[in-house]
Amino acid sequence: MEKHIEVERSIIKKYRKDIWKRFIAGINEYEMIKEGDKIAVCISGGKDSMLLAKCIQHLQRHSDFPFEAKYMVLDPGYSKENLQRIIDNAALLDIPIEICDANIFDYVADIEQSPCYMCARMRRGHLYKNAKLLGCNKIALGHHFDDVIETILLSMIYGAEIKTMMPKLHSTNFEGMELIRPLYMVREADIIAWTRYNGLEFLQCACKFTRENQEQSDLETQSKRKEMKELISRFRKINSNIEMNIFRSVHNVNLETVIGYRKGDIKYNFLDDYDDR
Repeated sequence: MEKHIEVERSIIKKYRKDIWKRFIAGINEYEMIKEGDKIAVCISGGKDSMLLAKCIQHLQRHSDFPFEAKYMVLDPGYSKENLQRIIDNAALLDIPIEICDANIFDYVADIEQSPCYMCARMRRGHLYKNAKLLGCNKIALGHHFDDVIETILLSMIYGAEIKTMMPKLHSTNFEGMELIRPLYMVREADIIAWTRYNGLEFLQCACKFTRENQEQSDLETQSKRKEMKELISRFRKINSNIEMNIFRSVHNVNLETVIGYRKGDIKYNFLDDYDDR
């Protein structure tokens, strides 16, 4: 049996409960894919985006309604070795990629403050732009369940606000475009297990800026997101339900018991109508 068939079969057989059903549940619950959609599946070369591509491929073949998919690799300035690994893995998994060039790494390397933030913004813009050139109305990213709950905790602990990573978003700069996250309910541990089971080796971090500065400081160790991973790991040992409770908390906000909230330009404080109650 060819490797790409084995890999795809593992998603719907061995990992049916942990990956496939959660993938479908996220798409259905948040209405991510609709008839006639043309989706640019954004592939970074890591485990998450590669799994996403295989899930979308299988769904496209067996969906109750027609939709199209393009598999887009944005090259922000990968080394030749890293780009070749993406190409080789795509061939191994039978993913028909289209490579779009963008010299983002060279641009952000000269930025002293928040180069990662600027890189992320520029990459998102290039993804939308190239997806639109391919005739797509949506881009699909490989963010997963763990990314969501880490974002919730990061926002509370370091941002002093309650905010989550949304399952889908309308683009504010590219009219008619949407961003969707079909792995929204798939856990990272299951993605890692799927990767190891199939003997696959994907890119870890291909960022030129991070690689060149690792001798000066361990940026990964200092990252706030890694702190959240460690915190969640400790929570998991206390109670296995904590992760899902964090996830569901932003689906079930009780506005009667919050001090304040904002929506767009509208701000509300419980004192605004406290005496009228």
